[in-house]
Amino acid sequence: MTTTWNYPTAIRFGTGAIQELPEACRALGMQNPLLVTDPMLAILAITAETVSIVRQAGLSCAVFSDIEPNPVGTDVDKGVEMLRSGNHDGVIAFGGGAALDVGKAIALMAHQTRPLWDFEDIGDYWTRVDESAMVPCVAVPTTSGTGSEVGRCSVIVHQAEKRKAIIFHPKMLPPKVIADPALTLGLPAKITAAVGMDALSHNLEAFCAPGFHPQADGIALEGMKLIQRSLITAVESPESIDARADMLAASLMGATAFQKGLGAMHAMSHPLGAHLHIHHGLANAIVMPYVLKRNWSEIEDRMADLARYLKLEGSVLDWVLELRTRLNIPHTLAEVGFTEAHCALLAPDSVKDPTAGTNPILLTEADYQALFHAAWSGDLS
Repeated sequence: MTTTWNYPTAIRFGTGAIQELPEACRALGMQNPLLVTDPMLAILAITAETVSIVRQAGLSCAVFSDIEPNPVGTDVDKGVEMLRSGNHDGVIAFGGGAALDVGKAIALMAHQTRPLWDFEDIGDYWTRVDESAMVPCVAVPTTSGTGSEVGRCSVIVHQAEKRKAIIFHPKMLPPKVIADPALTLGLPAKITAAVGMDALSHNLEAFCAPGFHPQADGIALEGMKLIQRSLITAVESPESIDARADMLAASLMGATAFQKGLGAMHAMSHPLGAHLHIHHGLANAIVMPYVLKRNWSEIEDRMADLARYLKLEGSVLDWVLELRTRLNIPHTLAEVGFTEAHCALLAPDSVKDPTAGTNPILLTEADYQALFHAAWSGDLS
């Protein structure tokens, strides 16, 4: 059974929704879409079945999958080259956050004459985009974490500068989304846990971000309730379609809510991904309690509200720590290859990260260095 949501874009949600992909493509004028995915997904049956659905409906479809787990600018360049050489008139962004981000960026860059970095989320750079040089994009998530299917940006590693850049334009929000929880059933437990914690980080940081945005707060609260109800079930009983549906909804809700802002979790996880190639969701999961502890003086009332809403017996911090333990999330950055020397190396990037500005406390480079040290050593005092 599927349903239609029209916020923040047109979403077909439910088991079996993938069968409606050709209709979504045609509605956007596509006859020859380029399906963008990652190398691991490209060889799986769900991708072959999706391509078959598109082709059996009379559309042409080619596959581009030459992308990194933390996508880089050259991934987008290669995809644009394939789109142009194959005369593709649109993009199907199919997969997790990396594939969705690259797919959206390829659709943005399809026939632009300026380089990708000219459209970074700085000031009014987005106005440089030639909207007539874009092609339409249908987003099809196969994980439940980033929510990039309902986002207006792509996070791409700037290789020369070793940092994650946010590429933004309002029309990067895919006009059609196919959200079929059945596509997430094959996710391994480890990945389900990491992307689920990513969804939690989006909802949690959006709820903590300063400013008056009751719509975002309401969405974030309900997103976290779905995560509380279903993340552990999705990991431990991976064939539960109800749990998978809850997590898919919570993921896109988090990305909708974080229009209000994010914070230090993401300001730390972005350089962790750019320098050490740590999975984005895993990085957020590891640093989460340390950031909560650092921000606690400013978010204590919010966390009390959240604890009451989730009917927690203890604090939100206690819940996060218990959840991480249950999901086998490492407690320290040292367990994923981070060294003490990285504290000073990554702190400057955290201060400059676009998400740092909406942390409840504006942190200095020294603050971030201390936060990295705490997350490296496991110090929650």
